[in-house]
Amino acid sequence: MKKIDLLYGALIGFFTTFIGVFIYLKLTTDLSFLDGIQTMKSQGLLGKVITLGAILNIIAFFTLLKFNKELMARGIVLATILLTVLTLFV
Repeated sequence: MKKIDLLYGALIGFFTTFIGVFIYLKLTTDLSFLDGIQTMKSQGLLGKVITLGAILNIIAFFTLLKFNKELMARGIVLATILLTVLTLFV
């Protein structure tokens, strides 16, 4: 059992959330990515956008479980918990 897989899972979790936020902003706004982030932050919606972006973590989690990568799946759960704490402060 490699502990580095936990880190890889956390990185996958953060990356899939970033992709989810990017897709959400591209589908809902006509702004560039950074302008969309700034607009959502000024409106107080950035935490909600991050939460919607984290939906892709569910797909990554179950995909890793299907391939018997339990420690990486735990890393995705860790990333989701850290993102939850982040959205409390944003």
